[in-house]
Amino acid sequence: MDKYMPRIADGILKDRLEAKGAILVEGPKWCGKTTTSKQIARSILHMDEPDLTKQYQEMAELNPGLLLKGEVPRLIDEWQIAPNLWNAVRYEVDQRDDFGQFILTGSAVPAKLSSSAHTGTGRIGRMKMRTMTLYESGESSGEVSLTDLFNGNDIAALDSHSIEDIAFMLCRGGWPKAIGRKPKVALQQAIDYLDGVVSTDVSRVDDVQRNEEKTRRLLRSYARNTASQASLETIRQDVVVNDEDKTMDQPTLYSYLGALRKIFVLEDSPSWNPSLRSKTAIRTTDTRYFSDPSIATAALGIGPEDLLNDLNTMELLFENMAVRDLRVYAEALDGKIFHYRDKSGLECDAVLHRRNGTYGLIEIKLGGDKLIKEGAENLLKLAEKIDTDKMKAPSFLMVLCAKAPMAYKREDGVIVAPICTLKP
Repeated sequence: MDKYMPRIADGILKDRLEAKGAILVEGPKWCGKTTTSKQIARSILHMDEPDLTKQYQEMAELNPGLLLKGEVPRLIDEWQIAPNLWNAVRYEVDQRDDFGQFILTGSAVPAKLSSSAHTGTGRIGRMKMRTMTLYESGESSGEVSLTDLFNGNDIAALDSHSIEDIAFMLCRGGWPKAIGRKPKVALQQAIDYLDGVVSTDVSRVDDVQRNEEKTRRLLRSYARNTASQASLETIRQDVVVNDEDKTMDQPTLYSYLGALRKIFVLEDSPSWNPSLRSKTAIRTTDTRYFSDPSIATAALGIGPEDLLNDLNTMELLFENMAVRDLRVYAEALDGKIFHYRDKSGLECDAVLHRRNGTYGLIEIKLGGDKLIKEGAENLLKLAEKIDTDKMKAPSFLMVLCAKAPMAYKREDGVIVAPICTLKP
């Protein structure tokens, strides 16, 4: 058995359980939800156990309370196989009137719950788990702490990772089973994940049969539009152009996209709406991302060498990897990731906004003096636009790079940091 690699989600799950009767841990298949939950659970029910799934489903209908008996926290893995368990857990939490009773894990949102199902508000908390960050996989030194940046502390770090290293990490992704494997084995994990999505998962999530080739074309189009605010109609037209039977109409597109979101393949970034000194129309279209960048490379059928030969594509997909890591780090800091773009074209790739109102502005670049300078100038322009009479000034401005020899603060106050030095 592989040694458990600590996750940032460990501490988040522990804290959440201390404040709720049950916690629902959601995220893509293979990201480590069950393994992480097992570190805390005292008893486990695997709903997808082949020889017992049917019996468990029947028991969930007849006497769900029986399935909930066991030491707490009790882990109910792949709970969505028997959606009736949701109401049973909610009811049991009410009856026990205590925190830390259940952990539910699921790699898909149920197609529908019974109309009598309670929302779970106040009883069942939710947390999202993602694939491994570079800090969790041991590839980031963690010498640059986002916590330190929010606290105004100085930072300094060296980094020796090459652009070839970054290209490999991007195509490998953060799948726990890929970390530390031989390159060929590691790269195969994302390809196998994609095959599973298009052949079965996208249809099984809501029992609607979907065409495998159409799913592949849609994912390929989404990958081509990664890190952009492309409209869904633009994506649909791209699919139609490359589809011989031309049958991807809007309802079909929405059905496919809805299924892919339910199984956590896609995770777009919403727009940030700050208070500005002057009225500026802010673009509200989401930025298109995958939950892990390796899904995009698998959909495009490309590997590390292809990225090195097409740096424009690599920069867009690197942005997806950086946003994945930032999302995980933001969760640990009680924050979320947004993007900013206004009618003038001024944009910010990532805004880490915390619940306490503090925030940092982050531009994501491959590296190099020209791109770093461009990113820093954008950040300073946006910071100047913010009305600090109505909201706080940014805690920090940072250009996050794929490749840079060191982390440092520029004369204009902008932080430059390689991604392989970052941690929460």
